[in-house]
Amino acid sequence: MPEGHTLFRLAREQQLLFAGRPVHVTSPQGRFEAGAALLDGRPLDEVYSYGKHLFARFGGDSLHVHLGLYGTFTTGAGTPPPAKGALRMRWQGEGPDGAGVWTDLRGPTACEVLSVPEVDRILDRLGPDPLRPRSDGTRAHRRISGSRTAIGALLMDQSVLAGVGNVYRAELLFRHGVSPFRPGREVDAALWVAMWPDLVTLMRAGVRMGRIVTTRPEHRSRRSGAVRREDAHYVYRRTGLPCRLCGTGVRTQVMVGRNLYWCPVCQAG
Repeated sequence: MPEGHTLFRLAREQQLLFAGRPVHVTSPQGRFEAGAALLDGRPLDEVYSYGKHLFARFGGDSLHVHLGLYGTFTTGAGTPPPAKGALRMRWQGEGPDGAGVWTDLRGPTACEVLSVPEVDRILDRLGPDPLRPRSDGTRAHRRISGSRTAIGALLMDQSVLAGVGNVYRAELLFRHGVSPFRPGREVDAALWVAMWPDLVTLMRAGVRMGRIVTTRPEHRSRRSGAVRREDAHYVYRRTGLPCRLCGTGVRTQVMVGRNLYWCPVCQAG
């Protein structure tokens, strides 16, 4: 499932290409036909993300998209290709330079038109998004510190933190030597004060690079130049491979429906 940095980049791209101008909205597949008809031809005010949710505001109505596990956006310039298959929604318009632009949405978990109160209800149930300006990390810690649930599960709970997924979960915990099985109430304020800004930095780097890189230069096979795919992470998808710090084999098991990765030595206790 795309994590928060991906949705942030998508929102920024669509804001640049479509905002401030009328958008032609269709649903070739037909599953979003009524919503497309409601939005078609209206000026797009803004596009923004919050966690793993994307919102496009057309006056008092907002398009809400959640990509889920299989949703994808494809964007291009000029004339779009013939609509084929399960194409839930297509946008077409004039880009900032007057040339034609389009974007296609396939396979989302959610694609719906919501009113302002309905959007507010979604936002109210989400925890702080590390990518939002002035986001309050202490609000997340209040939830974490009051829970007996494992921190590895809490970090995946979007009502605790919005936008964090499986990669950031595994890598953040490793970078701070925290066992994913530690109860949330044992993550004290001093530890969280270190973890929160690190998470913000990692996710902002993900926005900038368009990929998740969590390793420090000294822990890669080469310290300069582009980061190789095999050097990008400490533990994520490295089951059985030696830990970059201690050499112990990385372990994995399922937690809250997703594969969890950790080093039993560097993240002991």
